[in-house]
Amino acid sequence: MIGTDGFMGLSEKRRKQLFWQVPFLLFLIAGTLFIVKQQRSMPYQKDHGFVFGTVYSITYQCEQNLQAEIEEELKAVDNEFSMFNEQSTVSKINTQEHPQLSKRFMKVYELACDVHQKTDGAFDVTVAPLVNAWGFGFKNESLPGDAQVDSLRSFVGMQLLTLDKTAQQLLKKDDRVMLDFSAVAKGYGADCVAALLRRRGVKNFMVEIGGEVVTQGISPSRMPWRIGVTKPTEDSLQATQSLQAVLNVTDRAMATSGNYRNFYYNGGRKYAHTIDPRTGYPVQHSLLSATVLASDCATADAYATAFMVMGIDRAKALLERQSELLAYFIYSDAEGRYAVWCSPTLNDAVSK
Repeated sequence: MIGTDGFMGLSEKRRKQLFWQVPFLLFLIAGTLFIVKQQRSMPYQKDHGFVFGTVYSITYQCEQNLQAEIEEELKAVDNEFSMFNEQSTVSKINTQEHPQLSKRFMKVYELACDVHQKTDGAFDVTVAPLVNAWGFGFKNESLPGDAQVDSLRSFVGMQLLTLDKTAQQLLKKDDRVMLDFSAVAKGYGADCVAALLRRRGVKNFMVEIGGEVVTQGISPSRMPWRIGVTKPTEDSLQATQSLQAVLNVTDRAMATSGNYRNFYYNGGRKYAHTIDPRTGYPVQHSLLSATVLASDCATADAYATAFMVMGIDRAKALLERQSELLAYFIYSDAEGRYAVWCSPTLNDAVSK
């Protein structure tokens, strides 16, 4: 600090500078305290609804409710990627139409291609015929035999698709190719809602669509957002929702895929909802749940699905190459007990 004597000893120019700087600094401090107080008193909105065949829950700090805008954004995503919406872009392509693609669609398709390449084909948006054949899609057929699986595999594979950026169209080399973006649409929808909230100046929020999550800032309790990872249980109806762990997740996106959530038994054998597009058959390995954290939820969603196809060893090998991804895996060990592995840098964020 500068005492009275020290102040008087300063040059006239310096005294004038301090004369203006001190009030300005006090003004800044007062303004900051006012903003913090105002921010603390701003209410949190909580919206719930149904989209993409699942429920959404969105909590965000804002003076006004934005649910109408949120649902409009979600409707726009549904109009692109829903297999159940006959007017969606995906439905039109699946019925041999050639709609002009939006920038939104091409962005997600290019992400799908990137994840497909980096996972050696474990992620594939043309897997729909196989999913339907095994009874996990919107059709319920009897279990396929080896001959049927081989036949279906002839028109499954992203190498059968070509994106014409000039004409803005997606071309199929075989009309029987069917698109299924369900492994990325929920995550992308969460990203779109998060982007909307940011455009509206919202600093603190959590967007959750069917278990896919994007967070920013702090929760209503003034703490980092904490997201639960469901414990694997043989509960195809999802009536049991006990948690394996809780992750402190802020300013990140998170998605979970798990074959314990959707399966059936046939002839005493358990068939998972995760289909390996490369073999045509449901996966049979020890990985029960894959939770992925990434900078955006579409990416997390796609890799969570791919890891369920790849299994824990191949997934861990990919994570070593993709340092921007973090993962929390629940698997069955050699004795059949639940075990956990997570990325080393994620350990501090886990509350057990």
